[in-house]
Amino acid sequence: MNDQDRRYNATRLLEQLQRSQAFHQDGVAGVEQEFSRLRRWQSVRLARTHADLLHNPRYQPAAEFFLEELYGDRDFRQREHDLARIVPMMNHILPAGVLHTAALALELNALSYELDAEMTRMLIANCFFRGELDEAAYVAAYRRCARYELRHHQIDLIEQLGQDLEKIVRKHFIHTALKLAKTPARLAGVGELHHFLDAGFHAFRHMGTDAGTFVATITHRERVIMERMYAGHPQPLTLEEEMRG
Repeated sequence: MNDQDRRYNATRLLEQLQRSQAFHQDGVAGVEQEFSRLRRWQSVRLARTHADLLHNPRYQPAAEFFLEELYGDRDFRQREHDLARIVPMMNHILPAGVLHTAALALELNALSYELDAEMTRMLIANCFFRGELDEAAYVAAYRRCARYELRHHQIDLIEQLGQDLEKIVRKHFIHTALKLAKTPARLAGVGELHHFLDAGFHAFRHMGTDAGTFVATITHRERVIMERMYAGHPQPLTLEEEMRG
């Protein structure tokens, strides 16, 4: 990437960072508990859908990275705080490809927060939080929100992130840079950001040439579920074995 690409990615990263920070200020005001319950439920659902990947020695690190660092119920505010601290110097300390990947991760986080907040309010409005959140309540709220264009984009972001990480692991200098930066990052107070980059690098490096297959598998399953939601399938979250390929 040239300097123009670097500046564009740095600007985009800052925009998505500000978007996430704005959400944390008042995006779930008054519904924090319910929002957390929804995100925990979704995390369990994702682990169930992709259980075979989580139990496959080749794919396990990457599956855990996706479900915990990108698409799970973790609180990402420390990572965002780390990024905010290095905004003035990120053009100099982060490779252009990493800037692009970090911007994608932030956009995915921000979009997921916003979609989950809307789902939370829909669940509350329909009294679905009176007992345990279950699949029927989740599916009903999802369909009433009907944000299918944004859900498409959410899965596209996952795919782009996976493709970015697959490219990054081929660059041996990034592995060296991450290794050398571990202690300075911790001392500088950006250890969470370093952990995210390092975990992603090693998870994808572990898969080797199977990284593309892994990303395609996850996004295929999530697209099938979304299409079933849209089509009114009676059990959209349950994938038959033949649909797991």
